[in-house]
Amino acid sequence: MKVIYYSLLVIVIDQVTKLLIKGFKIPFLGINHRGLKINSSIKIIDDLLQITHVENYGLAFGIDLGRDFKVAITFFTIIAATLILYYLYVSRYKDFKIRLAVALIFGGAVGNIIDRVFYGVLFNYAPLFHGRVVDFIHIDFFDYTLFGRTYESLPIFNFADVSVLIGILMLLYLSFKAKLEINLEEETTKISDEITSQDQLESNDLNKIESNKIDS
Repeated sequence: MKVIYYSLLVIVIDQVTKLLIKGFKIPFLGINHRGLKINSSIKIIDDLLQITHVENYGLAFGIDLGRDFKVAITFFTIIAATLILYYLYVSRYKDFKIRLAVALIFGGAVGNIIDRVFYGVLFNYAPLFHGRVVDFIHIDFFDYTLFGRTYESLPIFNFADVSVLIGILMLLYLSFKAKLEINLEEETTKISDEITSQDQLESNDLNKIESNKIDS
């Protein structure tokens, strides 16, 4: 299976879930799904896991740098996604695990790009490239402090964010594993060389002993 199919699967799952949360209309089919109102929640597992509809102008996991950076962020993400797609093409015969990780990152990036580029126009609230990213997965298990600011729950996120995170973690793991294997190979080679050197010294000593016996 080509890794690009995993990217497409991520995009489909991401967009379907977002539309179910946001709501959508298909007039010629008589479909009008209302979705969930912004800032409203549905409890799945008490307060631990909820579906909470929020929208933002920022990056993954609700990171928001402000509306002034909206278009710049969108274009930067599009360029990055294009480079990732090019990498998937040129590396199509290389290690599958690495390409799968990159494909997950690509799928997640495209999922959020669709929101930023088209949602404003599709839902009639902003021009092209000014759409808001739909987030809805809300996990609340303990308060924590980060960079001097206290948060009551994890940032609300979506499936595209999850895909990007999994891809990044896979790359980090594969990089660590490869480095560990290289270090292990170098250490094994070093030990082997030391053993060979020791054997050579012992062999030379035995030769000297035999030579002394013959001379005697």
